[in-house]
Amino acid sequence: MKIEQIYTGCLAQGAYYIESEGEAVIIDPLRETQPYLERLAESGAQLKYIFETHFHADFVSGHLDLAQKTGATIVYGPNASTDYDIHQATDGEVLQVGKLAFKVLHTPGHTMESTTYLLQNEQGEDYAIFTGDTLFLGDVGRPDLAIKQGSITKEDLAGMLYDSLREKIMPLADHVIVYPAHGAGSACGKNLSTDTWGYLGDQKKSNYALRANMTKAEFITEVTAGLTPPPQYFAKNAMLNKTGYGSFDQVLQRGSVALDADTFEQLVESEEALMLDTRHQDEFAKAHIPNSIFIGIDGSFAPWVGALIKDLAQPIVLITPEGRAEEVVTRLARVGYDNTLGYLEGGIETWKAAGKEVDQVGSILAEDLAKKLANDSTLEIVDVRKPTEFLAQHVVGATNLPLDYLNKNMDRLDRQQTYYLHCLGGYRSMIAASILQARGFRNLVDIKLGWRAIEASAIPKTDYACPTGMTQEAIDAAVAAVI
Repeated sequence: MKIEQIYTGCLAQGAYYIESEGEAVIIDPLRETQPYLERLAESGAQLKYIFETHFHADFVSGHLDLAQKTGATIVYGPNASTDYDIHQATDGEVLQVGKLAFKVLHTPGHTMESTTYLLQNEQGEDYAIFTGDTLFLGDVGRPDLAIKQGSITKEDLAGMLYDSLREKIMPLADHVIVYPAHGAGSACGKNLSTDTWGYLGDQKKSNYALRANMTKAEFITEVTAGLTPPPQYFAKNAMLNKTGYGSFDQVLQRGSVALDADTFEQLVESEEALMLDTRHQDEFAKAHIPNSIFIGIDGSFAPWVGALIKDLAQPIVLITPEGRAEEVVTRLARVGYDNTLGYLEGGIETWKAAGKEVDQVGSILAEDLAKKLANDSTLEIVDVRKPTEFLAQHVVGATNLPLDYLNKNMDRLDRQQTYYLHCLGGYRSMIAASILQARGFRNLVDIKLGWRAIEASAIPKTDYACPTGMTQEAIDAAVAAVI
């Protein structure tokens, strides 16, 4: 028996490759198929099944391309209606892979079709569960991301999740390994662990949602509390996973075309292509193409693309770090952005060599800003961190405009005013600066290294409030003020 977790940090996502006696199954694959095909070729195994735990909302699965290339059968659990051929498994059904058995456990709650796959080893013993978004380490899946079905509410789904956990998962032995679909950083839960696998017995002791004496009413209240609206692309990705999508190979071929400066500029004009700059934030600040949007490839790239670029069909042209164009195209396609038209060959230096205009974002050190504030306390500080980060501690007099909701709150800003922007370390604030610049805000100054530098400076700050000590009412009020 071979079990390999294939973890993708930028999406905090775990796919799984399991093999026995020359047969293999892949669970929750990402969009690009090549890593899986290489594993199959290396071991000479035949892919028998592709298991999907549910209709994923935070990424586009690779199940369709993988099935087309290997002949494997796509498996969903009950309630999964698709526009393509699948094997819709029944609750309790057993599927054989070599000497291994996978028992289908229908565990609705995160979504109606959510399914956990119980792996039984060569001796027929319960060995591991692949829980998708039903059970995470430290948390459970949020019950508000399902494709809408009738009048079912998030409270209804939370009640189903309570039953699924207690009837299907908690009765399993403590030694059973939990392999979830996500870890810390995913928006599919509220408080996920940084661990990517663990033992069920440990979860029974430490996971708030598995408390032995917890009533269903308590569970529903706790699981639904503090849920902010999901990123706008989640519903669109879930629908793509349900109805189908185009070939990733074609997306990669089209998006990996090298463009000279003139062709790049023509595409921006003729196709209304968005210019996406994926370099480091410091490089973007020094020189970038006017009206381009920064979302750096080395940060939480795909989630921020999904949160901020509203149209999955938006034509996109790229400015990338040297040699990383294909990586950027791939990571865009993982969240459904398939209309990449190419990248600027040679990057910003090619643009400058062609005599074309460049722009900048000004910056200031925290210690220099402290001196300015000592002389003028009316300076406008804009904090683009999440409301909970802002509530914990912030610059006295600062305005909280979380990056997630910047587009909704832009009318609160004055284009003639100078704003000093910051986040935790500089990544999100540069994204915000690029968006604001493209909307005509010219007087922007980025606070270098963000809150980490502010915290160590003499800039006046509110008293620190431990996040775990905040009342839910305060959090809800802060969120409501910006969404």
